[in-house]
Amino acid sequence: MIAETIATQFDVPGRLVTLRPIGAGNVNDTYLVILRTTFSEEQYILQRINRTVFKDPAAVMSNMKVVTDHAHRRIASEADSADRIWQLPRVISAKDGGDFVLDGEGEYWRALSMIASTISYEKVSEPEHAAEAGLVLGHFQRIISDFPIEQLADTLPGFHITPAYLLSYDEALETETGQARLAALSEARRLSQFVEARREFASVLEDAREAGELRERPIHGDPKITNVMIDKFTGKGTCIVDLDTVKPGLIHYDIGDAVRSGCNPAGEETTDLSEVFLDLGLFEALVRGYLTEAKGFLTEKDKHYLFDSIRLITFELGLRFFADYLAGDVYFKTNYDVQNLNRARVQFALCESIEAREGKMRRILDRYCQ
Repeated sequence: MIAETIATQFDVPGRLVTLRPIGAGNVNDTYLVILRTTFSEEQYILQRINRTVFKDPAAVMSNMKVVTDHAHRRIASEADSADRIWQLPRVISAKDGGDFVLDGEGEYWRALSMIASTISYEKVSEPEHAAEAGLVLGHFQRIISDFPIEQLADTLPGFHITPAYLLSYDEALETETGQARLAALSEARRLSQFVEARREFASVLEDAREAGELRERPIHGDPKITNVMIDKFTGKGTCIVDLDTVKPGLIHYDIGDAVRSGCNPAGEETTDLSEVFLDLGLFEALVRGYLTEAKGFLTEKDKHYLFDSIRLITFELGLRFFADYLAGDVYFKTNYDVQNLNRARVQFALCESIEAREGKMRRILDRYCQ
């Protein structure tokens, strides 16, 4: 087995005892590695980086290494005044000193330290959980907010650039497949009208960036609730994982995605749109936690666009699902024929719920931004 050979090529003491697949992620192959010496046991995470998703794995690892090194220094400098032990995975060097190991087939493998005695959840269960998720994201953004983005590669060009997804949607719509799928279902035509009604809104954050109102910073890129680790003993958030998507970008896409994924109790796969809504209790708790850490480095313009980011990222994901449905389900994996159409329906329904709650959401944001 290639993974067993690779597992011994990182700078971790001991002989290999076992290696087993872990995790439900569908991007990278992930294993728990256990090694033992006469006196100790060492555990770490081994991953094969998916080159289909990440075209430049070396750049992914460079981003991860420099950002985590910076974050670890900030965590150490603030440790005495912190209310918890903050953590972040450490990139474990290969025995040759590199940040990764190449196998004979040109695949990239990396080793990361374990985050001990923690657990993650598939969905936000209660306001206290939402507050911890927001706190973890705000803390991560804060401790890397001063890292120079010119030292980071853009490893996912076009990622979270809504106007670019709108262009892809238009291209899918003009294809023979797109036209046939649009004509086949009245629900597809309804979703198309939904998109048209919000076309001008799609560029709100990119327009603000181009106007100099918003600036790029290091972002996590995928702050979904499953990436937030909760301490089993204290119940406090301790870190955020899955750092492949760290890159330069607008922090608004992070907080928008955290709210989108964490404050809809129905999740992304429900088929009952009556269950889909933005839970204001979860939203207020998440915002409270997030701004406890983040409001110190946010500008007034950053704060001004927070609501827009939540509405936009929800619209964006629905647009991506809908465009993929029109294109013939070529990107997102599906288990039934209209799954991407249904996923788009869910996100657009959530977007409508967010729009209906705009006044209340803005008042909550203003309260905690003070």
